[in-house]
Amino acid sequence: MKYHHYAIAPIHAYRNRIFPKNMNKRKIINDPVYGFVNIPYDIIFDILEHPYFQRLRYIQQLGLTSFVYPGALHTRFHHALGATHLMTQAIEILRSKGVDITDAEAEAVTIAILLHDIGHGPFSHALEHSLVQDIDHEMLSILFMEKLNEHFEGKLELAIRIFKGEYHKEFLHELVSSQLDMDRLDYLNRDSFFTGVHEGVIGSERLIKMLDVRNNHIVVEGKGILSVENFLVARRIMYWQVYLHKTVVCAEMMLVKILQRAKQLAQQNIPLFAPPAFQLFLENNFTLTHFTQNNEILDQFAQMGDMDIFSSIRVWQQHDDFVLSDLARRLVNRQLLKTKWSKSPFPIDKITVLRQALAKQANIPLADTEYLVFSDATSNSAYNYNGSQIYISFKDGRIQEVTAASDYDNLSRLATPVVKYYCCYPRELEKLMTAI
Repeated sequence: MKYHHYAIAPIHAYRNRIFPKNMNKRKIINDPVYGFVNIPYDIIFDILEHPYFQRLRYIQQLGLTSFVYPGALHTRFHHALGATHLMTQAIEILRSKGVDITDAEAEAVTIAILLHDIGHGPFSHALEHSLVQDIDHEMLSILFMEKLNEHFEGKLELAIRIFKGEYHKEFLHELVSSQLDMDRLDYLNRDSFFTGVHEGVIGSERLIKMLDVRNNHIVVEGKGILSVENFLVARRIMYWQVYLHKTVVCAEMMLVKILQRAKQLAQQNIPLFAPPAFQLFLENNFTLTHFTQNNEILDQFAQMGDMDIFSSIRVWQQHDDFVLSDLARRLVNRQLLKTKWSKSPFPIDKITVLRQALAKQANIPLADTEYLVFSDATSNSAYNYNGSQIYISFKDGRIQEVTAASDYDNLSRLATPVVKYYCCYPRELEKLMTAI
């Protein structure tokens, strides 16, 4: 493993920042989705001001979705604030119904939802397992929380326990992470707002007003069942119309292929332009062990945003390596690979014919064509029986899982994963693809 020290401004320069003792930290923020929202606790303001959180301003919520929906340029920072606002509403509603939530628990669960996505790296899910090895954003979120907890002298301890699901009041964790949590309620409404896909709009305010707690778990009152049905249907539509739109899938897979090629070249000592922190992650294959054994690696990860990646790709358009420069030019100029969907896997021999034709046409090794001609599958289910399920409570005391409680026959089908196969290839091969 190669590791160099790069001269980057230390993230802990924040430690020397001094706020006036009497500073008003209960700010009001104008959110485009909810209007004016409040910062409910002083510590929320302090966390917002920390560089670990400010970095979320430079990571877009929907990656390359703006290639299809130009307005989808909102950030993880927006989303975290929105989810925090919904959490304050949920706490208020539950308390009004007699649910025991102490002030310390209310503050902690609010911190937990504020930080639930802090582990996302550049381009979020698209590069989640590309920049680092076998580490998802939830693991990185915990690492960031633990370091913030040190900085804030243990004040995040309860928030971390709630986030991990280790606190005895399980419903608090479900407000942060479940199939009907504040994260999902915000991102569906927010992503619908910025993409203009109105089918994703859900009645989050009504859903929150219908929340209650039974047997230590979140339930929805019976009169809110139609809102739950709408929520699940909207989630299905948003996945196939936005998150897994075929052009978005293609663009993000091209981004993954670019990074894979860049890492291959960097680890062969072939010079590549990149900002220092990004260069570090190109040259090394960091695992969770590296992060836990070397605190500086997390700080270096925190230095990267979407523009570090994309500015590098813009420069790579002129690189001597054909695969890297070709993919970079296609992505930067939105001249994407052609994408075809299928209900069944694409035959290997068909992929091989396309690769052989590209190798001859571009005069490149056959192995290199795997970056430009590839197939895979994607799947989604709007509801998951294997996860924390959504329960409906009725006035007579019954509690039923939502698909059993609903009279909408198709609701149970939303739990069946839909699998779609796709093949991406240069448009120059379209006639050959049609012929074989």
